[in-house]
Amino acid sequence: QVRLIESGGGLVQAGGSLRLSCVASVRTFSNFAMGWFRQAPGKERRFVAALSWNGFRTQYEDSVKGRFTISRDTAKNTAYLQMNSLKPEDTAVYYCAADQLGDGSYYLREYEYWGQGTQVTVSS
Repeated sequence: QVRLIESGGGLVQAGGSLRLSCVASVRTFSNFAMGWFRQAPGKERRFVAALSWNGFRTQYEDSVKGRFTISRDTAKNTAYLQMNSLKPEDTAVYYCAADQLGDGSYYLREYEYWGQGTQVTVSS
């Protein structure tokens, strides 16, 4: 069983930055692809960014390209989502997810484990 705990959400003004963290309670963290997804009120959960298990491949949803960066620190069992130039439309609950030996998919169904989410609110 893998437990994921997100943190780093909050309220920020448009144009500001936040860094989300996702700590995984697993021995073989380096064997997991990590993904970030978000869900705005009344909308479906959608892909934001992903990193393959070997760290070689990243994917981003088009609206966050050039503004968000996914990364990980295997020594700390932690994945990150650096979010810059935030916009009000980035407001959502952000979830991290883990996919053992995954290639960093944008499909929710590929991820076996999910965190509880952290709220990000961007004011205009």
